[in-house]
Amino acid sequence: MKASSLQVVDADDIEIYPISSTERLDSHYFVPWNLKRWRGSEFRRFGYADPEVGWFGMELFFLAQDETPIGTLPCDDEALAFLLRIPPTRWRELNSRDVSPLHGWHRVHCDNGQVRLAHPVVTEVAREALGSRKRNGARNADERMRKRLGTIIGHLKALPGAARIAEMEERVNAISDWIEAQYPGGSATLKRVREALNDLSSRQ
Repeated sequence: MKASSLQVVDADDIEIYPISSTERLDSHYFVPWNLKRWRGSEFRRFGYADPEVGWFGMELFFLAQDETPIGTLPCDDEALAFLLRIPPTRWRELNSRDVSPLHGWHRVHCDNGQVRLAHPVVTEVAREALGSRKRNGARNADERMRKRLGTIIGHLKALPGAARIAEMEERVNAISDWIEAQYPGGSATLKRVREALNDLSSRQ
C-alpha cells in the first residue's frame, strides 16, 4: 500500500472528530507552527524527493483551518482540487504518488453527519486555537465585568446617600444585574445606576 493511501475501514471503526461543526474562529489570521516538529517530520522528509507534494500538502494544512468543522477536509477529489485551485485530473495525479499531499490524513465522523478527513497535527493546532480563543474570551469577560462594577461603584459614591452602598458587594452586583436585564449589553451610566438603585430600593 502506498504511504499516502487512506485506510479503508468499517464505518463504525472511524473515530469521532473532537471539534464540533458549530465551532468558529472569528479571526484566524495566525496559525502556530512548531518548526522543530516540522523539520523532523516524516512528511517533510518525503517532500524533499517531491517538493510539489510538500507544497500542496502544506496548503491543505492551512486551508483546513477555514473548513467546517475547523481542521478538516472533504473526502471528495473534486472538492479538494477546488480548494487547491487545480484541475481534478492534476489532483488525482498528485494523490496517486507514493507520498501524496494527503499523507497523514485519515477519515473521521463529524457531528454534522459528514465523513471528512483529519490530520492529528492539524487537529491539535485547531484545538489549541479554539482553547486560546475561549481563554481570551473568559479573560475579556472578567475584565469587562471588573470595569463595569468599578463604574457602578464610582457612580454610587457620587450619588447623595449612596456611598455606603458602594461598599456592599451584593448590592453592587444586584445593580449590575438590574442594568443588564433592563438594558442588555448597555453600559452602566449614572442615570441607569440611579434607576436601578431606586427600583431595587422600592422592593425592599
